[in-house]
Amino acid sequence: MNTTVSETLLLGPGPCNVSENVLEALSRPLFGHLDPRFLGVMESVKSQLRIVFDTENSVTFPISATGSAGMEFLLVNFLEPGDTIVVGVNGVFGGRVAALSEKLGARVVKVEQEWGRAIDLDEFRDTIRRESPKIAALVNGETSTGVYQPMNGVGDVCREAGALLFMDCVTSLAGMPVHVDEWGADIVFSGTQKCLGVPPGLAPVTVSPRALEVYRNRSKPTPSFYLDLDALLAYVDGEGGRSYHHTAPISMVFALDAGLKEILDEGLESRWSRHARGAEYLRSELAAFGFEPVVPEGERLNPLTTLYLPDGFNDAEARSKLLMEHGIEVGAGLGPLAGKIWRIGLMAGNASESSVDRLTEALKSVLS
Repeated sequence: MNTTVSETLLLGPGPCNVSENVLEALSRPLFGHLDPRFLGVMESVKSQLRIVFDTENSVTFPISATGSAGMEFLLVNFLEPGDTIVVGVNGVFGGRVAALSEKLGARVVKVEQEWGRAIDLDEFRDTIRRESPKIAALVNGETSTGVYQPMNGVGDVCREAGALLFMDCVTSLAGMPVHVDEWGADIVFSGTQKCLGVPPGLAPVTVSPRALEVYRNRSKPTPSFYLDLDALLAYVDGEGGRSYHHTAPISMVFALDAGLKEILDEGLESRWSRHARGAEYLRSELAAFGFEPVVPEGERLNPLTTLYLPDGFNDAEARSKLLMEHGIEVGAGLGPLAGKIWRIGLMAGNASESSVDRLTEALKSVLS
């Protein structure tokens, strides 16, 4: 059958389908980006993001760009040439942190792990103690492999070593526990298109007071106009008046406000539990087709499940048929897992048994 974008069930690694409330927010008449009514919405977004990040950081706001810009914002403001950064690399997104850090002139020390497994925290903590880096970076939700990274004790070791703890929680935020303050994370980013249930276009970030002190002691200004922390704070913080920096994506901020309200109405713990139930149901239903989990129990990212393909399975053909004949999108493997796995996202409103049931019925048709 022919499908439109609006009819497609998005079960890939993001974006996911969004709710009617979020769609309505996107369609609202615009305000100016310095209009007090719009600034009130921005303040609402900031306060709700603090709850979702589980932080009291005053510097918590959405960057006007997709999740990758959140990564770049943190690195370009907090890394300088010659600084040392320790990076956990067990997939595409840890690799991106390392690659961008190298471009910025940092000395990069990688703690590597096979794809599909969490970073060994004993090795990671020992490396921080040995290297005394400026930043230690972990991907809390590795979208390329479906790994949810434990954070036990890393923040404490970072403080002992004088390091900032960087965290990528693009796929984990609002879908699994994220505790920025409890974990001692200092510079953290996410994206709107996954468990926040909002289209791609904003990158929520949060910065600790400790990290702000480090930023204030940079030897040179941040080598970016668009992502300069001070310039952004002059707009989003608003103490003493708001300074124009760029034209904020007003409709996206409306949408994020609506998405965050839905999250808090549901309750974070209820939302985490719903994502966990969806992932468990998905694994059990697809086991009948011969799909097997990539990630061992205890390291699995509930919003994004990775499964080895059955023997003799035609990856590209099956995904194409699902999309073109049944209006369902699933994600392919990346890097060394390309052609070997599927990445199936159950995020935000899609984290339900009905999503899994629709996928399994379609698979029966595809495989017959």
